[in-house]
Amino acid sequence: MAPSEKINIPQKPPMVMVDRVIRSEGSQTVTAFLIRPDNVFLENGKLAEAGLIENMAQTAAAGTGASPEESGKEPRTGFIGGIKDLTINKLPCTGEEIVTLAVVEHSVLDAKVVRAEVRLNEKVIAGCEIKIFLI
Repeated sequence: MAPSEKINIPQKPPMVMVDRVIRSEGSQTVTAFLIRPDNVFLENGKLAEAGLIENMAQTAAAGTGASPEESGKEPRTGFIGGIKDLTINKLPCTGEEIVTLAVVEHSVLDAKVVRAEVRLNEKVIAGCEIKIFLI
């Protein structure tokens, strides 16, 4: 999939934590997100931990919405069922753009295990494994 301005995720403003899909192929999705001053997860000029986790989950959702079998359909709602091995090395600041990679490692029926990492200026600043359940 080529870079896109239309993102097929169920979240609506102000909860959207993905600006564009850079690439979505097979089990991998890469997105970009600019940290704006009006972000609901902003604390003291930095994106809070919850914002990074939501960005990783929405990147995984954007990949599901970009898949050929889901193309053109309403995006499915997903819930985070668990987070494992969460590491946060740095919180990005207002005006910085993060790039997030989500890789679906396992998928059984409506459950997915996704490994995600967030980069800022080519350096990994956060990562985790997320269990996502789709309804």
